[in-house]
Amino acid sequence: MIIHHKHVGSKGLFYVGEDGAFLAEMVYTMPAHDKMIIEHTEVSEELKGQNVGYLLVNTAVEYARTHNLKIIPLCAFANAVFKKKPEYADVLYTS
Repeated sequence: MIIHHKHVGSKGLFYVGEDGAFLAEMVYTMPAHDKMIIEHTEVSEELKGQNVGYLLVNTAVEYARTHNLKIIPLCAFANAVFKKKPEYADVLYTS
């Protein structure tokens, strides 16, 4: 499964789909050059049960590691994933 990334200005998303038809997406904003807020994650019925949501969050974590970012998971799903994955603690923002 290919996860695409689109970043424009201070907003972006990781998504699965083509031609503007998203089958899954995780939307984020960048309030600062070193912080990413995961705002929303959504997976279509077609892809439910295939761990696509986890793949989206994992892709964001890898992106954050590569770009030295800290993640603030405001999205309930992403927050739950961070609580289950202690290996993501290195990119979790703590105030």
